[in-house]
Amino acid sequence: MMTRQTPQHIAIIMDGNGRWAQRQGVSRSFGHKQGVDTLETILNAVAERGIPYLTVYAFSTENWQRPKSEVDYIMQLLAEALCQYADRFVREGVRLRAIGDLDQLPPQVAQQLRDAMEQTRVGKRITLTIALSYSAYTEVSYAIRQIVDDVQSGRCSEADLLRQDLINDYLYTRDMPMPDLLIRTGGEQRLSNFLLLQMAYTELYFTDILWPDFDETALDKALEDYASRQRRFGKIDEDA
Repeated sequence: MMTRQTPQHIAIIMDGNGRWAQRQGVSRSFGHKQGVDTLETILNAVAERGIPYLTVYAFSTENWQRPKSEVDYIMQLLAEALCQYADRFVREGVRLRAIGDLDQLPPQVAQQLRDAMEQTRVGKRITLTIALSYSAYTEVSYAIRQIVDDVQSGRCSEADLLRQDLINDYLYTRDMPMPDLLIRTGGEQRLSNFLLLQMAYTELYFTDILWPDFDETALDKALEDYASRQRRFGKIDEDA
């Protein structure tokens, strides 16, 4: 029997800022600024719908190869957003987290981010996780190194190594549920090195809407599509 359900964890690949800006005849920087405004809207909408986890792909390790002026602006935008939203997140019960190689961020931005995460750590309404300088391959490599260290130190036993899900305990997302639904805006239909292990059984939803144009109506359409799906996780539904 198919059960209509609400996801507990939504992941979003926020794609299309640059193309949106090009279509509007404005700079790519303005597109990124509009993307931040859209994230604020969607964060509030997700929280209002009682969904406790939202993870967004903001900046990949590959994005460091973009023009320096664009990268510098994105980092500046991140710093400004942290200053603007940290206090509001505390008031509204938003817990901010970040995953990725944060040491690659400009030192001042990395410190602002860590301060904001500490400031909001008791938020219980929704957890917003931002993937920054993130690569799934790097994450898995990090996890393997940690497992090897724990085996060598005796913190991880041979019996632990037989657990199929052992690596989950070493991922950046180890204290969160796996994503139930991935939304990718912008028309592309690929995962782009984002949460590859975590999304083994995630429902995928792709839309041509560019991220700055993604709104609550578009979110609800994705949620309706998710609710219509039958999640078996490899099992057979005898009532189907």
